[in-house]
Amino acid sequence: MGKKKVTEQHTEVKAPTPSSGAAAVSAPATSAKKSRKIDVGRVYIKASYNNTVVSVADLEGNVIAWASSGSLGFSGPKKATPFASSKIIATIAEKLKTTGPKDIEIVVRGIGSGRDSAIRSLISQGFNVLSIKDATGIPHNGPRKKKVRRV
Repeated sequence: MGKKKVTEQHTEVKAPTPSSGAAAVSAPATSAKKSRKIDVGRVYIKASYNNTVVSVADLEGNVIAWASSGSLGFSGPKKATPFASSKIIATIAEKLKTTGPKDIEIVVRGIGSGRDSAIRSLISQGFNVLSIKDATGIPHNGPRKKKVRRV
């Protein structure tokens, strides 16, 4: 089978001119990312044994900026270190210089080693900390018990 011949159809659309009696309608300009100033925000820190993830959101829950130690290039066991979490906070502070909040509420989740240094780094970067909340999950009943040994 050979190639199919495609014919192009040309159609002309005549735009309304202001002198034709029709009112000129302006098309809505598509705006890029909304960059509005935010006064108060929440910083969510998830520190596990393997990684540390930090995200900043406004009070409605819309994420403004985020970073993780894996996204900064740390690999393996270096991702869960306090040094990596302080570098994450430095990256977040750079992203939030223009629009980000200065007053923050911190929500910490997890038991990794980067959680304390992340909080200290937020304070040293010049953020005003309003509250610190620990949202680490706690088991209600613990693990299942062993079966009774039969002899």
